[in-house]
Amino acid sequence: MIKIKLSDLLGKHKMTQKALADLTHIRPATISKMYYEETKRVDINQLNSICSAFNCEISDLIEYIPDKPDKKDK
Repeated sequence: MIKIKLSDLLGKHKMTQKALADLTHIRPATISKMYYEETKRVDINQLNSICSAFNCEISDLIEYIPDKPDKKDK
């Protein structure tokens, strides 16, 4: 599973979704989908803009969490 940690970054920087959208020129609806981890695809340019806005690494924004194996797989 891929976790988008945008909500953590916004909280840490005390920034609203709207402020980030204005700063990065990413549509507010797109920021909202990322915030609630409902997005299916993420554009590289958007990731770059968000990392630039927060002066962070991509690993601060996205995390890979291995899926737990199904009980059937054991």
